[in-house]
Formats: sequence, C-alpha cells, structure tokens
Amino acid sequence: MKFQSILSTATSSLAVGAAFLAVPAFAQSTGSVDFEEGTIVVTGQTQNGVAGVKLPNTSKAKQVLTQEVIQAQVPGQTINDTINLMPGVSFQNNDAFGSSGGTLTIRGFDDSRISQTVDGIPLNDTGGYALYSNQQIDPEIIEQVNVNLGTTDVDSPTAAASGSTVNIRTRNPFDDFGVRFLGSAGDFGFFRMFGEIDTGVLNSSGTKAFFSASKAVNNTVYGGIGQIDKMQLNGKIYQPLGDNGDFISVAGHWNRNRNNFFGSTPLRLDPTRTVGPDSATNRFPLTKEERFYKIAECQIPAGVTGVADAASSCGSLYDYRFNPSNTGNIRINSRFTLTDKLTLNVDPSIQYTKANGGGTVVANEGGYTQSATAAQIAAGTKFPITTPISGYIGGAPYFGGVDLNGDGDTRDKVRILAPSNTETWRIGVIASLRYDINDFNRVRVAYSYDRGRHRQTGETSLLKSNGFGSDVFSNNALVDADGNVLQKRDRLSYAILHQVSGEYSGDYMNDRVHLNVGIRAPFFKRNLTNYCLATSSGGFVDCFTSNSADQATYAAANPTYKLPQQRILNYSKVLPTAGVVFDATDNASLFFNYSKGLQVPGTDNLYQSFWYARDQDAANPVPETTDNFDLGVRYTSGIIQASLTGWYTRYTNRLASAYDRDLDVTIYRNLGRVDKYGIDGSFAVRPIPEFSLYVFGSYLKSKIKEDVETGVNAAGDPIFAATKGKREAGAPVYTLGTRASGNLGPVELGVQVKRTGPRYVNDQNLPIVISGAQVYAKKTPAYTLVDLDAKVKLDFIGLGDRTFLQLNVVNLFDKLYVGGFDGAGTSQTNVPNAFIGTPRTFIGSVSFGF
Repeated sequence: MKFQSILSTATSSLAVGAAFLAVPAFAQSTGSVDFEEGTIVVTGQTQNGVAGVKLPNTSKAKQVLTQEVIQAQVPGQTINDTINLMPGVSFQNNDAFGSSGGTLTIRGFDDSRISQTVDGIPLNDTGGYALYSNQQIDPEIIEQVNVNLGTTDVDSPTAAASGSTVNIRTRNPFDDFGVRFLGSAGDFGFFRMFGEIDTGVLNSSGTKAFFSASKAVNNTVYGGIGQIDKMQLNGKIYQPLGDNGDFISVAGHWNRNRNNFFGSTPLRLDPTRTVGPDSATNRFPLTKEERFYKIAECQIPAGVTGVADAASSCGSLYDYRFNPSNTGNIRINSRFTLTDKLTLNVDPSIQYTKANGGGTVVANEGGYTQSATAAQIAAGTKFPITTPISGYIGGAPYFGGVDLNGDGDTRDKVRILAPSNTETWRIGVIASLRYDINDFNRVRVAYSYDRGRHRQTGETSLLKSNGFGSDVFSNNALVDADGNVLQKRDRLSYAILHQVSGEYSGDYMNDRVHLNVGIRAPFFKRNLTNYCLATSSGGFVDCFTSNSADQATYAAANPTYKLPQQRILNYSKVLPTAGVVFDATDNASLFFNYSKGLQVPGTDNLYQSFWYARDQDAANPVPETTDNFDLGVRYTSGIIQASLTGWYTRYTNRLASAYDRDLDVTIYRNLGRVDKYGIDGSFAVRPIPEFSLYVFGSYLKSKIKEDVETGVNAAGDPIFAATKGKREAGAPVYTLGTRASGNLGPVELGVQVKRTGPRYVNDQNLPIVISGAQVYAKKTPAYTLVDLDAKVKLDFIGLGDRTFLQLNVVNLFDKLYVGGFDGAGTSQTNVPNAFIGTPRTFIGSVSFGF
C-alpha cells in the first residue's frame, strides 16, 4: 500500500469508542518494586537509560525497555514482539499487528516456563502455563517492560517460572487533564483506533484517573477467508496517601478477541504438494509468492431425506477455526508506610478468562454400537454393545437420534463445531512487609496466594452454511435425543498456591558491595476432577456428561477404561536465591546470581496420568526444577549502557510438550536432565542527543544428557530416541540485533534489525523423513528481519508534542522465513506445523492529543 494512501486512511480514523477499565501500575508486585528500588539505586550509577534501554544495577541479568522504544513500534503491537529487541529473547509474530499470537522463547525457555506479569499479577494460563501474546495490554499505556532473563522474583506467585520473567509496568494517570486519539491503517485491511483521556488531579488529596479504549480489525494475512477483530478497554484510578510515596490504585482491563487462525502449514518442502494448512496434503512455501495461498470458499450441501449423508469437509481446514477469547482483570496495588522503618504492600487481584482454539468434528445423528472379537470377550477386555447409546465416543459425538442437518432423518454424519472451551476465574494476593534495619540493610517477608478455578468443557454447535462456526463458544450447545449435552471433555480443576518468602538486602564496603539473599517456599495443590472415562495414557477420553445410564453401559463393555475420578496432588519445594553486585567503579559493576526454579506439571499432563493407578510412578508426575546461574559485567553512564552475561541452567526432569492440532491433544515427553548455557550481551550509546545506537546478541547451547525412552517394542523392550548430547528443538542457536534512531527537528527515524539463528526441528537434531524420503532439513534456516519507523511531530505548527504522523514498515525487505513452531518432539517422522513468517507490511498512523 502506498504511504500517501495509508496516511489518508489513517487520518480518517480519528474516532474512538467509549473508554472503560484498565491495568495497574507496577511491573512486578508493588513489594518487589519497592524493595528492589531501595536496593539498586546506587551512588554514581545512572538509572535513566540510553536509547530506551535501562540496565538496573542488580545481581540479576535484567534489562528494561522504556516508552522511547515501545512507542516507535507498530501501534497496538504486542509487547512480546517489542522485547524481541533484547538479548536472549526470540519472538516470532504471526502478523505485523500483534493481534494473532506468536511464539516466545527466552534463553530457550518456552512461554510455559516464562512468568509474565502486568503490574504484578500473573498472566500465564493456570492450567498449562501458556502465554497468549494477542491478549497483551495496549502498548500506549505501558511505561516500561523489564525482563529477568534467567530468574524470577522471590514473591512471584507462579507455578511456571523455571526460567525467565517478563514484567509489564503500566503508566500512572497524568497530573494534568488530557485527551489523545490515535488512528492507524495499513496493509491487509488493518484499521485501528485508540483513545485515552486523563482526568488530571481531581481534588486536594491528589485523586487522578485515566481511561482508554482501542479497536483493531484486519483481514487474515494468508488464506484469504478469515478476519481478526480485537477490542480492549483499560482504566486506572490512583490515590496518593500523603506525600511519602504511599498510595492505592485500582485498575481494570478487558480484552475481546474474535480471530481466525491462518498461515500455519506442515513443515515440509515436497514440491509435489501445494501450500496450505492441510497436514495430509500441503507444505510450507518455497517462494515469497507461494505464501499467499488462498482457501477456496465452500458451502455445506443440504441433506437428502432418506439418504445416509456423508459429512462435508467444508469448515475442516485450520483457517476456518476461530480463536475467540474474553479476558479481564481488576487489580489493586497499594503501599502503606507503617513507621519510618516498616512498609506494607498489598496487591489483590481477580481475573477472568474464557477462550478456545476452535475446531470441528464429524458427528453421528444416530447412536453408538460396538462389536468385540471372541478373543476380546474371552480376555474380558471388550464386549459388544448392540443397543445404540449416545455419548462423545472415540473422538466423535453420537446423538442417539437427532436430525442435525434438518433433512428429516437421523441417518447422517454431519460436520459440527467442537471447540475445547476453557473458563477460568482466578483470585490472588501478594502481601509483603519490608523492614529497613538501617540505611544499608533491609529485609522483607511476603505471602502470596493464587487460586484458579479452571473449567474445561467441549460443547458442540452447528456450523453456518459457509463452514464457519455460528456460535464460537458453543453457548447454545447441541444435546442428544434425551436432552444431554455432548462434549469432548468435561473436567474441573483448582490450581491453588500458598507461598511464603523472605529476602535480605545489604550494602557493604562503603556501598561498593550489594548482597541479596532470598528464599521462597511454594505449596501447590492441584484438585482435579475428570467427569469422563480415560481411554489411554495419551489423554484421550470418552464423555457422557449427565447420561449416567449410557455411561454405565459403555463402561461395562470396556472394562479397561478408567471411570470418572477425582485426584488431589500436592507439590512443595524450598527455592533459594542469592546474588551479589560489586561496584568496581562509579560506572562499572560485576554481578553474580543463583536461583532455583520450579515448574509444577500442568493440567493436561496431570489428567493424562489418570490412566494409571494412583500408586504408580506414572500417576504422580514429578515437577521440573532448574538451577540458574548468571555471572556478568555491566557499565552504565549517561551516554552508554552495556552488559555482558554468561549463564548456565541445569534442568532436572525437563518436561517437553508438543501440541497436535489435528488430534487436539498435547503430547508430553520427559527429557530427563538438560543442561543449557550461553552468553547475552547488549550495548547502547547516545553520543549526541540527536542519535542513538543499540546492539545486542546472544548465543545458546543446550544438551540433553540421556537418550529418551519413547515406548516399547512388541517384545516389551524399551525404545529410545537418540537424544543424548543433542540440542532441544525450537530455540535459536543465536540471535543478533541492532536499533539505530535519530532525529532532526520534528523528524524522527528509526531502523531495527534482528537476525535469528537456526532452530532444530526435533530433539534428535535429525532431518524429517517420511517413507524413507527427507521432507525437511534438521533445522530451519537463519533469517534477518529489518523494520523501519518514521515520525513527524507537528508541534512546530502549534499542535503539541502528542500530535504526530507515523509510518511503520515491518519486514522491510519482505524476507520469507519460518515463523513459530512447537518442534516435532523426539520423533524424526513427525511433521510439525509452522507459521509462515509475516510479510512486508506498511502501517500509517496519525495521533492528535492535548
């Protein structure tokens, strides 16, 4: 799209809907921020940052990006894409706009091992610990994002942080009244409106607030049939308590996504195949032109009365799937000075999520019957069912006599919508008490509570005639002939955490040595109820919901299956952390940090264990632990911010997973011990006020210590994959990047470059081979992306510094590359699905504010 056309469209977008609710004010918990700020403010060390980059003088390998970098990115962009400008971070965005998800790793830790918070509250899913980059808070209200590359905060209420943490800090309301409107338009039908209003200080006690709203839509980049629709509301009320820094803030956030999936293809390059999402027939593109495959529109044919109609394939492709989500939260942050030495912080919160990943299934209008061989009957493992029953059996619903397609009979197979819904209510609180022993020594104790109610169901509903879902959450669920709701899964989980922690910080040797020692003791409880029959160790189930009679019939005919059951599992661990900073000069320091991390098995993994008897080892999955070491040097001044860190992580019971979208199941594998080590470095310099340069890079090496058992052969002997000494799949071997920015009067120009190294496609580091033929190499190629941003401020004509024109170009040279993928596990014959990298995209914006 031409720049002039974009700006014309963007100018017409200066209209914004009403604003509402938002997100709080501190990155980590208020207590962590309060304690850390008392630790890192060191005489002679600047904390102002250079080129939008800050390197806090802590014992952790930590880096901060401020609004200087954030505001230069695409308006509405997910913050997970912005932190791709940090060493050790690798993010593959599914589009240029931040609305369609992506794949994040930090030092090789996937997103289920990265604790992400916004103003202190955890954002990871309570069941599987995943992060969803398209649900992140609007970047316009983010003050900064800070990343601990290899450790977490001592009071962090997470079951997932065996690795890094990403802490998002939103801004406080401004003291003065103000209004801002931002409109953006670009390629692929992208159109976004954002508006915010600050009340300014409302009374003598200092009460102030802001509210914001955004709406973004675009067509799917690939496939040609889907759309992306995102709406977000934010707001915060801030009340200072006196003039000593005490305060209470109440904030809220609501995000609504209605997205189609797109651009995910089998990672194979057979030239005889065409590009597309079908795992059975398609492949990854070989050229830039092939990226823009088109899905042919389809119509579901009407049923024929008296004929046993076959199911239509219309609506079955991945690009027809919706990925809807409703997410919201309300949070309170507070600080109270009890005495001149004692400070209390209390941060309660409540969150809500409802989401699914779409998908269809071929349903049977009639009932289910079952045959059994003489050998099965004699062995007592399976018996016939001659009278039809209803239920969700063998991965398909049987309605027992319901006319689904309206043709007047119940003889047909009909494709219907069958999403896996997850609805979560989550409450939490982090409370900490800090005691300043003297000017050089301080301690704090903290208590964290987190309780998530996780309801996972699989109701079905009808498709529209064009193959898309008519009710994305299947709220009006289909029922069988007796009025029972049929669903693919039916389980209730409670994830409960009680955690106590303590931390000491002291300054020694004339304020040159800074010591930090902490310990946290989390107590996790998983209260799990599966209302379906477990039919295998892979997590497959057969469900009957309220139809107890048919369930009893089916269970009697399949005695090896496991009846619905409840299990409670408890996990606890003492996790120490210790670090030291030595200020060699006023500007240079050395630092060391050790921390122990923990990841409790996720919900899916635990439900798969229901196949085994309670006293078997397989019924009691062990948590993953890490020992994390950082040793580095940093230099900070008003002109330069530089850091170089060597790190080492040792996994014990490394749990890896891969999602099979065709089976809608996550497959887990225990890699045993895995060692990782590498180097992270960054250098930012602003030699003159008008120009800055930032360079960063990292190298990662991982080593699986043993061959992994993958099954047994016919003789009952174990089968091993040759993983010993190999790298883990999915993480880049290295990353390199730079950002340069300059300004001349009202014009600002920035360019950023990121090279992502090769990623192995499986844990054996072998090519993918199907039927004796290689269909993909052992690793994806390295790729380099260049992004451009330009801004013209209009304050020189009297319109204020919040009024400007902006242009962003993503993937300036239109590089074809492999986007995010999960990896193929330990198998050399498993073909993972990979997203096609984002193509060159132009976005123009206009902002008006006062």
